[in-house]
Amino acid sequence: MSAEERRESVIRAAITEFARGGYSGTSTEVIAKRVGVSQPYLFRLFPNKQAMFLAAVERCLADTRKVFTDAAEGLEGEEAVRAMAAAYQRLIVDDPDKLQMQMQTYAAVASADASGDHEFRDAARAAWLKMWDETHLALGSDVRETTTFWAFGMLINTLASFGFPAGHRVWSGVYDEARPIA
Repeated sequence: MSAEERRESVIRAAITEFARGGYSGTSTEVIAKRVGVSQPYLFRLFPNKQAMFLAAVERCLADTRKVFTDAAEGLEGEEAVRAMAAAYQRLIVDDPDKLQMQMQTYAAVASADASGDHEFRDAARAAWLKMWDETHLALGSDVRETTTFWAFGMLINTLASFGFPAGHRVWSGVYDEARPIA
């Protein structure tokens, strides 16, 4: 494998491991094992654990952005919202590490910010802001529509993280397309 292909393997492994163990609870050793490389080799690809985590955050959010923009392509308004919601539901069902990585990102950023690591916060914030901006464009640059979409999205993340089943009453106010399949 080339160094770039190995780097891609590390990012995919980092998403899985950080999604499951969080930033603080995941060692670079476990990421190296998942990829099948030595820990020192990881540090030839990334300067430190934080850089690996941020690369995983950026990839996870970029993948999610692509799901949204692909789903909304050629659609407007409510049709775009529903298509994006359905696509996101498929994403988190088919690849639950994406949801978990997002949730771990929020926790890691809040923790870093509380401890004064504003560079970490700013890097993760920039990746998330790209996602917000692209969905904003996909939704016709309507601030209220974008805000509502993200409010529902965070609710969906919360309900899915808690494992509420499809028929539970807490899903009743969510777009049908965004509800889990029973």
